[in-house]
Amino acid sequence: MQFTIHTIEDWQEVVDTILPHLKHNILLLKGNLGAGKTTFTQFLLKNLGSEDEVNSPTYSIVNEYNTSKGKVFHFDLYRLKNIEEVYDIGIEEYLDNSFLCIIEWPEVYEEELYGLNYHTMSIVNTGENREVSFE
Repeated sequence: MQFTIHTIEDWQEVVDTILPHLKHNILLLKGNLGAGKTTFTQFLLKNLGSEDEVNSPTYSIVNEYNTSKGKVFHFDLYRLKNIEEVYDIGIEEYLDNSFLCIIEWPEVYEEELYGLNYHTMSIVNTGENREVSFE
């Protein structure tokens, strides 16, 4: 699926469209700094019934949110240097005990997902808008 984001409100259409297609409990979010990964996550969690304040997990590495469907864990792996650091945060336990794990900057961990089902969302900031693809 492809989307073009012109205004912040356009994220709602993205969420409305992909929610029925969200079949796996892992969502990889790819995009450069400022692309809108956390903004998308805010819209998604609101639509899942979370009343929690959604922030970027840049420094905490993982944030936990409650939704009507279950726990959602939001990761930012940007500062992790290798796969051992990813395992040190206990990522496998999070994956096993969540409704959804949203992983920003997943590249350090992506090879380990081989054989698992997951979705990927890529966001490209073109300067004037965001180009979004969802698989």
